[in-house]
Amino acid sequence: MAAVDSFQLLYWQIARTCNVYADALAVLGAWYVAKKSIRFVCDFYSMVRLHFIPRLVSRRYLLKHYGKWAMVTGAADGIGKAYAEELARQGIDLILISHDQNKLEAMATAITEKFNIEVFIIEADFTKGRETYQPIQEALKDKEIGILVNSVDVPTDYPQFFLNVSEDKLWELINVNIAATNMMIRIVLPGMVQRKKGAIVNISSGYCCKPTPQMATYSSTKVYLDHFSRALHCEYAPKGIFVQSLLPFSITTKGARHSDGLHFFSWLAPSANVYVRHAISTLGISNRTPGYWMHSIQFLFAQYIPEWLWIWGATLMNNRLSKRATHKL
Repeated sequence: MAAVDSFQLLYWQIARTCNVYADALAVLGAWYVAKKSIRFVCDFYSMVRLHFIPRLVSRRYLLKHYGKWAMVTGAADGIGKAYAEELARQGIDLILISHDQNKLEAMATAITEKFNIEVFIIEADFTKGRETYQPIQEALKDKEIGILVNSVDVPTDYPQFFLNVSEDKLWELINVNIAATNMMIRIVLPGMVQRKKGAIVNISSGYCCKPTPQMATYSSTKVYLDHFSRALHCEYAPKGIFVQSLLPFSITTKGARHSDGLHFFSWLAPSANVYVRHAISTLGISNRTPGYWMHSIQFLFAQYIPEWLWIWGATLMNNRLSKRATHKL
């Protein structure tokens, strides 16, 4: 009986000790869940406040706040073209930059006739590097640019491993996706600082939030743009300059090189025009945003899921896209 009593006493002591630890772990777990839940609710509320309330504001807000001239790079297609049309709808005069002179001329004519604004075009090939920027700087000498939209972009042909990407393609990605944004800001920012007002929009990508296999260089250029934009905003917001990092996910465009199937769901992959109508309403309000309400939900969940799950899903999707693209070649 003594042995039994000793065992029961030992059992009770162990159980009591375990209960203390269990209670502590329960409190810690409850605190963690509450913290994450509150943060999620706050992020969701911020998303609703950002994407729906600003669209009620007058369309002439940007013209009054930043001035009469806006410049858009990569203006002949996709998001750049949509931004040019939306800015023109708000009565802002435009400077459009692209490597395609014919598209620029046709676009300038159409916008001038439709919106009765002044449009100035510049043909420039950003893949050529430093020699591109001196003519642009001279052409902009007398222009007071209030808004700069850096939309020029070299996309990937399709997902592929790093060593399968040509050296020429790598230089294009660096010269266009990174260098062009830096140099265009370098050209227009001094005037904005002098006037103590201005807005810069850099098109990054929602896929920059976690590593994306088979898109290593492309997605990394978008990570650079996101970090660069956020740091630049910290530097120049006190001087009256608003720098926005725009983080779109899939967008349906005529020039898309490949499709991930999301074009069947317009609410997941909106057209460039629909996307920009939402994104432009966030300018001056949020310095880092996916720009479109559904993309904000995607970005919110992407931030909370484990990195291994993101990589697993991206690998499956990119393998499928790569096989589909290679079969077509």
